[in-house]
Amino acid sequence: MSRLNNNSKPEQTKVESQFSSPSKVNNQPLEKEDIKNFHSQNEETKKQMTSFLLSQMTPEEKIGQLVMPSTHDEQNLMPNELTKKLIQKYKVGSVIIYGSSDSSSLAEYNNQLQKWAYETRLPIPLFTTTDLEYGVAQHVTDGTAFPRQMGLGATWQPALAEKAASIIAKEARAIGFNWNYSPVADVNTNPSNPVIGVRSFSEQTSLVSDMAEAMVLGHQSNRVMATAKHFPGHGDTEVDSHLGLAKVTYSKETLASVHLPPFQRTIDAGVDSIMTAHVIIEAIDPDLPATLSKKVLTGLLREELGFNGIIVTDAMSMHAIQKHFGAGQAAVMAVQAGADIVMATGSFDEQIETYETLLTAYKTGALSHERIHHSLERILMKKMDYQLFADRYTSPSEAKQVTNEPSHKQAAREIANQSITLLRNDGALPFSNQASETTLVVGPIIYSKDTHVLNIAKSIERHTSGTVTTCLTNTDNPTEEEIKHALNQAQNVDRIIVATFSSSSLPEGQRKLVNALVKLDKPVVAISLGLPYDIKHFPQVNAYLATYALDRWGSPIDSSILKAVDVLFGEQPGGKLSVSIDGQYPLQFGLQYNQ
Repeated sequence: MSRLNNNSKPEQTKVESQFSSPSKVNNQPLEKEDIKNFHSQNEETKKQMTSFLLSQMTPEEKIGQLVMPSTHDEQNLMPNELTKKLIQKYKVGSVIIYGSSDSSSLAEYNNQLQKWAYETRLPIPLFTTTDLEYGVAQHVTDGTAFPRQMGLGATWQPALAEKAASIIAKEARAIGFNWNYSPVADVNTNPSNPVIGVRSFSEQTSLVSDMAEAMVLGHQSNRVMATAKHFPGHGDTEVDSHLGLAKVTYSKETLASVHLPPFQRTIDAGVDSIMTAHVIIEAIDPDLPATLSKKVLTGLLREELGFNGIIVTDAMSMHAIQKHFGAGQAAVMAVQAGADIVMATGSFDEQIETYETLLTAYKTGALSHERIHHSLERILMKKMDYQLFADRYTSPSEAKQVTNEPSHKQAAREIANQSITLLRNDGALPFSNQASETTLVVGPIIYSKDTHVLNIAKSIERHTSGTVTTCLTNTDNPTEEEIKHALNQAQNVDRIIVATFSSSSLPEGQRKLVNALVKLDKPVVAISLGLPYDIKHFPQVNAYLATYALDRWGSPIDSSILKAVDVLFGEQPGGKLSVSIDGQYPLQFGLQYNQ
């Protein structure tokens, strides 16, 4: 491993002639074009290039590769000067992108980021990343939205998970993303988990393992790096790590038998990155969250599980980290613990604090050369594995074409149909397309959005000639006055569809509303938009469908919601529970209509 001298000038080293011309062998740096066009998939050649790049990099350039800031945007939704400064002055090696835009605009956005990186002294391409757990529709307005992971789990078909991941990766790469933070490998053993919920495939370890492996293969076979998250498991928490520091108290045996196997399966399948959890795992380290714990990241993940890929932290601006440790010091602790890339998602000032604190720690020896170089070797090798040097740009027109491929939307609808789960039906379903009964659709405004319930009503209108009316409650916890208003409207209709939503526990107002409607002695069908556990609070409802369509942020999977309406009118539901419900509904329970 080469050492740097005191004035931060990069040392030089000899480069093999297979990727450098003779005039550049004798301690001369590569030209930009040589680095840009590097595309060899020969392992020895990639190692030689990695060694050469390390010898050329200043401490500032090295630390930049370890920092992943969130980007900053202009009003026209293109990256702004702050983002340019992060890339060109601070030499960051990766970015995470939030917000929403259409596919061609986002392709231009990613191209601009890569262009800024190319203009730096060493034109090392960026990892361009984002959360696309259910498809590029999570951040791309014309992207394809697949069922959430609990919906995929309800299909019990890993092949469908792999198919979804393959399409997600094709669309992502076309738009310019080369790294996706998916799949969620957490086992959702706590029904009241406030942050994982429908983002998890199942409460069953083996099903989570099967599905997570399938999604890793689907992503990485289509040139997008997958990420198993949140290590070593976020499925049994009762605190949202965005808001506080979660802690789990189960034994080492429970950790080993329930929560670690999905991560081990993805490691065995070749997953190239794993994201840390901001959770204290008492059985391993009772003092520090996994993100900052050497016992967890190095001892457990590297040494016991044998993971050699990139360890990336979850967002360091989450309160579990920022409030307790601070952006800069937490970044140093994470790298000391074994993390390779620190996700700096706070303000611009906090992002610079992260970078400068890491740089100071490196220069003073708090972070050793050996420790930093191991991370850099992983990062640079993965950038070559995914051919980012020679394939860093994308075509906006091609991005639009790939993202709007009709077969992708059709696949999403077909998979959604296989996820919709009918848990109860006393004969109320299916409705007839020929009948003209009047229908009331009742449901909450969720995170200030009324579109979820209104879309159900509009879809019902397409199936029936009867009048469809709606009744919206102002929040997901209806007041007594709102319940009374809904009951009054229900007096004049033939049947009632009530949408419920919970991201952890179902609010009391929704429980009262559904049970009050059930007492009207009219057909009442409940459709859960979030977690499937809602039915335990109104067991006498005439029929109940689980869609798994909304998470704790309320972003919708419209195909899942609309497929649920199709099931109301006779389409065969394909889903079976991937979680059990209060002793009433076991794993793999799911009804179908008589053929």
